[in-house]
Amino acid sequence: MSVLEMKVPSPGESISEVEIASWLVSDGDFVEKDQAIAEVDSDKATLELPAEQSGIITLKAAEGEVVKVGQVVCLIDTSASKPEGLVSTKKSEEKVVVNTPSESTTSPKKEIVPNPMPVNENKGYANGLPSIAANKIMAEKSINAEQIKGTGKGGRITKQDVLASLSAGISSESISSWGGSREQREEKMTMLRRKIAERLVSVKNETAMLTTFNEVDMKPIMDVRSKYKDLFTKHHDINLGFMSFFTKAVTEALNLFPAVNAQIDGTNIIYHDYADIGIAVSSPKGLMVPVLRNAEIMTLAEIEKEIKRLAIKARDGKITPEDMTGGTFTITNGGVFGSMMSTPIINPPQSAILGMHNIVERPVAVNGKVEIRPIMYVALSYDHRIIDGRESVGFLVKVKEMIENPEKMIFGGKDPMEVLLGL
Repeated sequence: MSVLEMKVPSPGESISEVEIASWLVSDGDFVEKDQAIAEVDSDKATLELPAEQSGIITLKAAEGEVVKVGQVVCLIDTSASKPEGLVSTKKSEEKVVVNTPSESTTSPKKEIVPNPMPVNENKGYANGLPSIAANKIMAEKSINAEQIKGTGKGGRITKQDVLASLSAGISSESISSWGGSREQREEKMTMLRRKIAERLVSVKNETAMLTTFNEVDMKPIMDVRSKYKDLFTKHHDINLGFMSFFTKAVTEALNLFPAVNAQIDGTNIIYHDYADIGIAVSSPKGLMVPVLRNAEIMTLAEIEKEIKRLAIKARDGKITPEDMTGGTFTITNGGVFGSMMSTPIINPPQSAILGMHNIVERPVAVNGKVEIRPIMYVALSYDHRIIDGRESVGFLVKVKEMIENPEKMIFGGKDPMEVLLGL
């Protein structure tokens, strides 16, 4: 018998331990090479653990257990042959549809082609019971186990079963409401959620955080989108959203106010001659902030494509620590969830973060007359230790000016006529 010891690989620099979030296979199952056998949580991301060889697997760590990098978590008997008639348990290819903030105010949707595994009709100990990963999603979406048919071993409900049911559509009549019970449940926080909690508390305790607000008339940008979105999509094979305009406006404003793009290192200030922009996205595991490298030299199309690529990786649990490190400034869009106004928390060690919100038609004064305009409130939270009020307000005003005058983005934040006249 030839046995392979599978050890926890290093998810990234400075990460010494991970948590087994969920096993995607059961003890004694036959697994195929490169098949995803487990999901592991680090303090930065959730990653899939693929089988290194084909064979019968023996689990050596429990779900929820914290294991060291390099620790053996399972054994694979590579001398075992594949049982006859066994259907492959590899994940089928997923088709992902990502809604940009400009297209919808709801969370992105994922269309999943279900795994063509035969349903186990035999009643087993796991029949109707969800896995840990499946249970988390069901709790978030208020779904009962009775609404989903499990295809896992012994009828167990897997994460893929829940996602497939959501993509197929669950009747609103079947979603449970408050039943008047007095039950409670307790769940252990994931490593990622614990790290997020620590970072948020440290920001509040260790920075002099303030927030300044402004409002942006979105009509000019909306007019540009309406005029060019079809041509843009046809030419670049990507939708034209609001996030790319805000990212471009932010990079131009950072060039004018470098302190907003800086960070404190002890008694020194580190200024960056580039803009690595973090884009906060929501994922099943919590808030992720993948980074657009050198966003200051990217076109609108390049920004949209990179945002979509990183968002898909985050929502599929394939984001890596390298994708989320090194940002110099962050943009978060609570408007996709309907937020009107908020005070975003700085993403350390950065010194500022821009919060976008929903677009609402409001009466405003335009040239002495009251008009109905699509207005968005924007917020800049900043560390007052390094950024003065003049710089924070000036930065946000510059972002507002460029969004309300899109042509200024082409000319580095200057008025086109000033460029023409060499002023």
